[in-house]
Amino acid sequence: MSFDLQDVVTGMRFPEGNRWRDGKLWFSDMHTGEVFVFDPAVDQQPRLLATLDCQSSGLGWLPDGRFIVSAMNERVLRTIKADGSTEVFADLTGVSDSLINDLMVDEDTGRTYVGAFGYDVYGGEEPKLGPLYVVETDGSASLAADGFVFPNSANIIPGTRTLVLGETWGHLMTAFDIQPDGGLDNRRTWAELPDDKTPDGSCVDLEGGIWISSLDTGEFLRVLEGGEITDRIEVPGRCAIDCVLGGPDGRTLYISTADSYMPPVTEATRDGKIQAVRVSVPGPV
Repeated sequence: MSFDLQDVVTGMRFPEGNRWRDGKLWFSDMHTGEVFVFDPAVDQQPRLLATLDCQSSGLGWLPDGRFIVSAMNERVLRTIKADGSTEVFADLTGVSDSLINDLMVDEDTGRTYVGAFGYDVYGGEEPKLGPLYVVETDGSASLAADGFVFPNSANIIPGTRTLVLGETWGHLMTAFDIQPDGGLDNRRTWAELPDDKTPDGSCVDLEGGIWISSLDTGEFLRVLEGGEITDRIEVPGRCAIDCVLGGPDGRTLYISTADSYMPPVTEATRDGKIQAVRVSVPGPV
């Protein structure tokens, strides 16, 4: 199957945290700390909502409607107010000694799951296993699970209480059963990927397939439980960063790419962009 990619947003550095809500595309530019919203039906350019004093990553909404973002270097989750100011919602400095990354809010409970690098990627530190934390609605954080080879984007399979987490350098999608208290149990391999595939951002569709961004190979792959790859969108020579299903019918996949994941490169080139592509299976809208 061939895919027709259409540019939606250009001139970014490292577009991340893609989310679809209220008919709009929400995303962060990790290497600038900026957070944006874009209405594909009416907007010509994305609207800047806030700028952090550090790298920005995952986005989500708490049960009371507060909009949160992962402030990576600060190791906190911040709420973004209507005037663009932010305040700390959850402080993870007491549990994480490395940059935090993507996050996912469990819509059933309001709890937030957020991963951490586990080591200094940008500084060239020897790789170490990383953790996944759970944040309660009052902002308190604790360890949910550990021992991941760079934990990244998480999704809950529709109609289940199964959380699936990508392990970027582990070439793996790992599943858990979410317990009533927010804990994770019954750890298992959901999909073992080919050795060159590096799952970064991801999203789930209504049939339980997960679209993953394979960072190193410049591909977006739809993966089923067990590892079958049903669809492949290629972006040769680029880093595949993140994706989300949206649009009026949930069948538009918004994909984020850049020419590098190293900040000094993206500062010079600003070649990050978000493109839209139509797919067969919708996501929740």
